[in-house]
Amino acid sequence: MRFVDMVLAFPRLVLLILISAQLEPSIFLIARHLVPNTLGPIIVAATLGIGNTIVLEAGLSFLGLGVQPPTPSWGTMVADGRGALLDAWWIATFPGLAIVLTVLAFNLVGDGLRDATDPRLRG
Repeated sequence: MRFVDMVLAFPRLVLLILISAQLEPSIFLIARHLVPNTLGPIIVAATLGIGNTIVLEAGLSFLGLGVQPPTPSWGTMVADGRGALLDAWWIATFPGLAIVLTVLAFNLVGDGLRDATDPRLRG
């Protein structure tokens, strides 16, 4: 426990300088340790960002503030079918399901890639 207290008492910069002086300083030495540990969170953040972007674009298009016709958008399709939900429910339901399934797919792929690239899960 005293050894841990001694290590924690050192400023991190001094400790890193001492460690890098013992090893050959190079960018590959940093990259070899950083990339495997940061790749998982970066992939998850990117796939969640893609899902959030899809939902944001669909929401803006639903309100009429997104892409303008004749460019197709799932949000515009949901807004067009909103008035006919009792008679033709499929007009709004299927574009809404497409939004949900696409965002879910991106999130599941990101979660799977995180599990595949996480060095702590390798045995």
